[in-house]
Amino acid sequence: MNLMANIIINVIIAFLVGSLLLGFHRKVMARIQLRPGPPIIQHFLHSLKFFFKESSFPKTASMPFYVAIASMYCAIWIVAVIVGPVTYGSLLLIFAIYAVYKIVEHNAGSSSGSPYGKMSCVRAVFSAAAEIPLFAVLAIVFLQTGTMNIGEIIAYQSANGPLIFSIPLAALMFFILLLSKSPYSPFSITKGKDIISGFETEHFGVLRGYMMLSESISWYILLWVFLTVFFGPLSILWYLIGMVVITAITALINATTPILNPNHSVMSQITIAIVGIGGSILLMFIV
Repeated sequence: MNLMANIIINVIIAFLVGSLLLGFHRKVMARIQLRPGPPIIQHFLHSLKFFFKESSFPKTASMPFYVAIASMYCAIWIVAVIVGPVTYGSLLLIFAIYAVYKIVEHNAGSSSGSPYGKMSCVRAVFSAAAEIPLFAVLAIVFLQTGTMNIGEIIAYQSANGPLIFSIPLAALMFFILLLSKSPYSPFSITKGKDIISGFETEHFGVLRGYMMLSESISWYILLWVFLTVFFGPLSILWYLIGMVVITAITALINATTPILNPNHSVMSQITIAIVGIGGSILLMFIV
């Protein structure tokens, strides 16, 4: 199979699986809260719906930056698919893409001119301090395996067992990252209910479709990276089972936990990072 076909197939898989997982996440939350909830395919249907709706642009938007930032949001996660499932490239590049996503999140909010978007933009800057667990995981995985290459990390686990057992606190920190990016997360300060839809508030039509497509791909990729880095070589079936289980766990937590205010959200994640870094280093020296 040539590279372009492989990329297209993996992007389609990431979108389809990611959108169904987000629909499943919403369904689990609804059931826990004693509501029927929408069908699991709802997020997928919404994503397609926006591509056929009329696009409108607020007068306060900074054109063409307003359009370009939504397209970039989609492009960076497609690049993540290429670096991850397609080529098994560098883990460092995956996290560099995530760092760019934070920039896009900030600028998507500021480009619309909406007060809700601007508030989300400010919170995106503030929440960057909570990304310490992300870089801590990167460093701990490198110290444990001696490599940043995803293929080599998989090979290391084939020979030495899953990293979930040797550096469990690093896995916990990555899980907190997953939790923070899941819908209605207690750490979701950039899209909290008090600011409507955050940085997506003023995006309509095709642009909103791009954003929803990006959300599906990003959720799939983050789950894929977590399972690959901490559980090693898995079959397609085990990837699906792992993604469903993690999505259900995050939905359970989100359904029973209120959204924290920005200060508490950031400080909670930083505290978890400090404990995780210290504990992981101790475990590596002890073992």
